[in-house]
Amino acid sequence: MQKIQTQGVKYAGSKLKIIPYIVELLADLEGVTNVLDGFSGSTRVSQAFAQLGYNTTSNDISAWSEVFGTCYLKSTNSDQYYQEIINHLNNLEGYNGWFTENYGGEEAQTKRPFQAKNTRKLDAIRDEIDNLNLSWEDKCVLLTSLIYALDAVDSTLGHYVAYLSKWSPRSNKDLKLKLPARFPIISENRVIKNDIFDTITNNEFDFVYFDPPYGSNNEKMPPSRVRYNSYYHIWTTVIQNDKPAIFGKANRREDSRDAVDASVFEEFRKDTDGHFIAMKALEKLINETRSRYILLSYSSGGRATKSELNDIISESGKLLKAVEIDYQKNVMGNMRWTNEWINSDGKYHEYLFLMEKY
Repeated sequence: MQKIQTQGVKYAGSKLKIIPYIVELLADLEGVTNVLDGFSGSTRVSQAFAQLGYNTTSNDISAWSEVFGTCYLKSTNSDQYYQEIINHLNNLEGYNGWFTENYGGEEAQTKRPFQAKNTRKLDAIRDEIDNLNLSWEDKCVLLTSLIYALDAVDSTLGHYVAYLSKWSPRSNKDLKLKLPARFPIISENRVIKNDIFDTITNNEFDFVYFDPPYGSNNEKMPPSRVRYNSYYHIWTTVIQNDKPAIFGKANRREDSRDAVDASVFEEFRKDTDGHFIAMKALEKLINETRSRYILLSYSSGGRATKSELNDIISESGKLLKAVEIDYQKNVMGNMRWTNEWINSDGKYHEYLFLMEKY
């Protein structure tokens, strides 16, 4: 099988390690041409699908996922074309702008995600990208490059809701754009920035991969998109360059507050019938998806038991495979079917459920 290489940032929902297992399950299916990565995030799974030649639809509600997806699945200009623009951007003189004011720190300062020398470059580069009058596809390649460059020099634990009290070693490096590792486009691809229920209502597929943003088990925490909408609020601002109203010690965007546009998949509460609302949303998602095959990721930290997931799947189709990922041994084995998620070793596990719909 063709070797798959994907590119991404430090990301709480990254599926980098699970891609080989997804590809293995997909390869055994017949008649699959059109596929959907329903919660594409950093788009690593979408990248893998497209490299294998599947007509790939990458869907997510986030602005940065749309940019990553467009960079890899839609941009067609040569590497040389983009490299020349990147060289120009890297040679710009930095200056104090909005990003430096809100996210840059000098050597004596702490609790900022970037050193000021790098936010000055960010201010100059981001304004220049808008001045170049590029097509959307070309702009997405450069914005992807810029976000990767920022990811390489941040002073965080991998997200932007809290910053380190001392500069991380990587933050001392100079911000420098590099050419994203794109690949030849050999399929017909789409990038959709939309609610997943709208996407599945308006489209049909042969195979769908779902990895919903399952919420915390902490019942004191409100439903939110905290791992995504607020964890990566800076990426949204870099893409939109809209200089939004901000709040809190982390200078988050106002529209990233926990109570704004909460995700039903991260809802911890139960409905009046005693069912978890997040599980009802998952049931609706599977029922309404028009696809022969659905592959669902789930982890042992989620709300549902294995038997509940089996019941949801059985309502709409047939469970073909249920597998448990052992990352240490780098193997995928049949799942031990008990009603509990945490097995005797007490470790956190990842599961894949492959179903065929009726």
